[in-house]
Amino acid sequence: MQVSSLNEVKIYSLSAGRSLPEWLSDRKKRALQKKDVDIRRRIELIQDFEMPTVSTKIKVSRDGQYIMAVGTYKPRVRCFDTYQLSQKFERCLDSEVVTFEILSDDYSKIVFLQCGRFVEFHSQHGHYYKTRIPKFGRDFSYHYPSCDLYFVGASSEVYRLNLEQGRFLNSLQTEASESNVCDINPVHFLFALGTAEGKVECWDPRTRNRVGLLDCALSSVTADTEIEGLPSISALKFDGALNMAVGTSTGQVLLYDLRSSNPLIVKDHHYGLPIKSIQFQHQLDLIISADSRIIKMWNKDTGKIFTSMEPEHDINDVCLYPNSGMLMTANEAPKMNIYYIPVLGPAPKWCSFLDNLTEELEENPESTVYDDYKFVTRKDLENLGLAHLIGSSLLRAYMHGFFMDIRLYHKAKMMANPFAYEEYRREKIRQKIEETRAQRVQLKKLPKVNKELALKLIEEEGEEQQFSKKRKQKNLPSLLKDDRFKVMFENPDFQVDEQSEEFRLLNPLVSKISEKRKRKLKILEELEAQGQEEEEEPEGKASDAESSESSDDEKGWVEEVRKQRKLLRQEEKLKRQERLKEDQQTLLKPQFFEIKEGEEFRSFKDSAKKQKLMKKTLEDRLKLEEKLGTLNVSDTTEPESIFVLIFQSEQQRKQQEAEKRHRQERKTLRRSASHLKSRRGRGRLFH
Repeated sequence: MQVSSLNEVKIYSLSAGRSLPEWLSDRKKRALQKKDVDIRRRIELIQDFEMPTVSTKIKVSRDGQYIMAVGTYKPRVRCFDTYQLSQKFERCLDSEVVTFEILSDDYSKIVFLQCGRFVEFHSQHGHYYKTRIPKFGRDFSYHYPSCDLYFVGASSEVYRLNLEQGRFLNSLQTEASESNVCDINPVHFLFALGTAEGKVECWDPRTRNRVGLLDCALSSVTADTEIEGLPSISALKFDGALNMAVGTSTGQVLLYDLRSSNPLIVKDHHYGLPIKSIQFQHQLDLIISADSRIIKMWNKDTGKIFTSMEPEHDINDVCLYPNSGMLMTANEAPKMNIYYIPVLGPAPKWCSFLDNLTEELEENPESTVYDDYKFVTRKDLENLGLAHLIGSSLLRAYMHGFFMDIRLYHKAKMMANPFAYEEYRREKIRQKIEETRAQRVQLKKLPKVNKELALKLIEEEGEEQQFSKKRKQKNLPSLLKDDRFKVMFENPDFQVDEQSEEFRLLNPLVSKISEKRKRKLKILEELEAQGQEEEEEPEGKASDAESSESSDDEKGWVEEVRKQRKLLRQEEKLKRQERLKEDQQTLLKPQFFEIKEGEEFRSFKDSAKKQKLMKKTLEDRLKLEEKLGTLNVSDTTEPESIFVLIFQSEQQRKQQEAEKRHRQERKTLRRSASHLKSRRGRGRLFH
């Protein structure tokens, strides 16, 4: 039993799991149940609840005791008794069944509309009578007050067959070229039929006149929907006296109030497939609409999605068991699916144990594991060359990817990468070699940046670990494993410059220690390149050589510092000599400078001084000039001459303003003259 959940609504698939073939003996079946856990855990609610190839229609009798289904191949009808949880009978037919109707409360009166224009009647014992209609039929409805059967199909007429008199009556002439579906209201017995032109015609059976017409094709087109071609009516269902739901061939469901020509709600399935079935669930005010791909449950007042189901195979019909949470489907597969949704209602009386079973499962939830399916993303599908399968039944959309059959995935992977087995074999060999190498001395991988510093930290870490083991202390975290110092061993900007003056003076013994580390680095790099193991100790060298070298380093650290200083001085001298050679080799070219008018050139130093003086205040400049003796103060101007200069500048300003005004006046006069000329020219033309 599979459990799925959408919008916190749990759906239990009771027909999930493998089914055993009929020809197996009971002994073999018991042996398989012992061996296979999946077969042992499966729930077979009704024994052999399936068809040989395909099931097309499924219905429940009014008393709820019998479930009837039709399918192929060969064309047949099967009746299942819910009280016995097994098959009641099976009858084979001459041609495939388009649809059927149970006229009585039990299975004693059944009518079948078949492909070859035949209408076949069955009673409790079996076949009763067979007749034929003039055109191929697609649907029919039974009018209980008059005992009339209304047939619609590939004709503009609606054929009426009276079962009391046993003869055909005058047919109803419609405006449609063809009709697809029909239904009769159970309250006031209004007859409605859906046409291929996307219209719904309503007829009164008492007067045999048309009383209403709805253009559903026009109403189904909204701003959010994309429709290719003219939508025809593919499903029709009444709910109570006033409500009617209409399904179109382009995947829309329209809910109407019979008092209005405009739909209350337009719900789109977004698959572009014809609506196959419409059911009403009154306890939660839901509409259950289904196309060949998905079953959607949504609120009939708001249109909000309640939950949805996507079976493995295409859907042909949906049947809701009355007053319960059980749902049955006829599919393009032998097995007919049974779903139980506890939120919709309780389990039927004949399988009341389902309530206890689901309650126990809810108390002990288990994670769902898809063993037979592989989760793949869109990128994985492109790599496998299966991107064209998106939208088909082979892929099931889930979160950010899809579920696909594991067998199909393995086949596609083999086709996309035929050398996968060779790669797998090499990987296994490599893993075994690494397992054998793990027993030997393992090489420590060093980072690309600051390799010597990393080697130093590794050595210090090893010494600290030995020291902490002796004293039974906790090991401190390593800098190499600390995320805060990760960049120091990854970014080349943090590389330690060992040739800098500061580094060489602060680390006088770094030369000898670095030589040891450089040797180790060379050995590690060679081993990594050739894939060989590092030797534990070089031949011809005693183990106490390192201790003697460290003692020599401690004694001669002063000499090392002196050597470093001498080397630095020599390097500086060499640099100075190189600079002098470069200066001698460069030829000096003359440069020319421009002097402003009224200024005298003295020297470049005077110009620099002037720039410094210009930055100071007037008072500071006067004081400096007095100290230097360069200040010349000559007050030759008289107050009268100053006044004359101011007066002359004022007169010049007034004269300039007067000239501006004169120019503006002349411009305005020219514009007005040209305007008058143009008006006179227009007047002559009109005269």
